[in-house]
Amino acid sequence: MKKMWCIQEITPEYRERMYDLLDLYALPYDARKPVICVDEKSKQLFGEKRKPISQKPGSPLKYDYEYIRNGTRNIFVAVEPKGGRRVVEVTKRRAKCDFARFIMQLADEHYGSAEKLRLVVDNLNTHFEKSFTETFSRKEADRLLGMVEFHYTPKHASWLNMAEIEINAMSRECFGVRRFPREQFLTQEIKAWEKQRNKNKSKIIWKFTRQNADTKLRKHYVA
Repeated sequence: MKKMWCIQEITPEYRERMYDLLDLYALPYDARKPVICVDEKSKQLFGEKRKPISQKPGSPLKYDYEYIRNGTRNIFVAVEPKGGRRVVEVTKRRAKCDFARFIMQLADEHYGSAEKLRLVVDNLNTHFEKSFTETFSRKEADRLLGMVEFHYTPKHASWLNMAEIEINAMSRECFGVRRFPREQFLTQEIKAWEKQRNKNKSKIIWKFTRQNADTKLRKHYVA
């Protein structure tokens, strides 16, 4: 789990949201109401001005220090920690409409048989009801909002969102030090990584409990 830095005080609102998430993570697995952590990552696309030197035994792939900027892409990551399942999508932006459509994809295509999706998200301005009402008709927005239940991390406490753990795994296992020149190549590599992780049913074991929080963070609590 990621370490927390520069905690000065934990307000009642912070504690309420932290407890909500820790209690949620402690619940038994329920496929009808899966807990799904959602987050985004920005990824730059870099082309080569000079051909890289190929990898050889005992010698890693070598890139020239000069490169061509080919823009930036957004990566949505949704991970079901106890189900060992994740959905990853590359988009050109991370606007409100992109988030709303990604959640629609989760609800309709990947979790169509679920009664309710319990979504853990941070406080980015796209992660709210307005994203749905501005993207879809009122009827469609109400339908989708009826299928999900949002659980928000405290402000400045994204370490409580397990999607960050999954993004770190993606960065290590899929990206490494490689450069991705085009969106098509980035999408191809991410989908291959996603498929293998889902095949292995890679789960996230969360051990930080409400009791741990009270023991380790009590000195930061404020009335």
